[in-house]
Amino acid sequence: MENFWFYTKLGFFHVLDPVGYDHVLFLTALALPFSFLQWKKVFWLATLFTLAHCISLALAAYGIVEVDPGLVETLIPITILVTALFNLYIGEKGSSLRHAFSLDLVATGFFGLIHGLGFSNYFRMLMSGEADKTGPLFGFAAGIEGAQLLVLLLVLSVTFGVLELVKVNRKYYIWAVSLLIAAISLKLIFF
Repeated sequence: MENFWFYTKLGFFHVLDPVGYDHVLFLTALALPFSFLQWKKVFWLATLFTLAHCISLALAAYGIVEVDPGLVETLIPITILVTALFNLYIGEKGSSLRHAFSLDLVATGFFGLIHGLGFSNYFRMLMSGEADKTGPLFGFAAGIEGAQLLVLLLVLSVTFGVLELVKVNRKYYIWAVSLLIAAISLKLIFF
C-alpha cells in the first residue's frame, strides 16, 4: 500500500509539474470549449485520457513498448496544437461540431497514448525494481486523474468567471486562449 501512495503522489505531481506544463496546456485546450453544464463530458474525456496515458505506461513498464523520447517530445506539443486548432475551427463553424463528442473521445484517447509514451521511459526505469507493477500503475493513474480533475475544475471555473461574470464573448475568449496555447505549442515543437 505504501507503493500505491508513492505512485499516486508521483502521478499527481506529474500532471502539476511546472516544468512539464504540457499536460496542463492540453487539459486547458481540451476543456476550454465546455461549460460547467457539460462537466460530465469533460470528466469522461479526462478519464479516457488517464486510461490511455496509463495503457502506454503499462506497456512500457512490462517491456512491450519502447519509444524514442525525441519523437514523443515532438508529438506531445503537436497534440496540444491540434486540440487548440480544433477549438479555433469549431469557433469558426459554430458549436455544432462540439456535439460530435465521439470525435473528442477518439482524439483524446489517441493523444493520451502519446502523452503516456512521453513519461514511459522514466516510468519503466522506476518500475524496474517493482515485483508487482499493478498497484503502482493504479496508484499513478489515481494521481493523474485527481490532478487532472483539479486542473479541469480550475479551467471550468475561470471560463465561467470570464464568460458569466466579466461577460466576455465566448467565441473571442476561446479564440484568444486557444491562440495562446497554439503559440506555446509551436514554441515547444520548434525550440
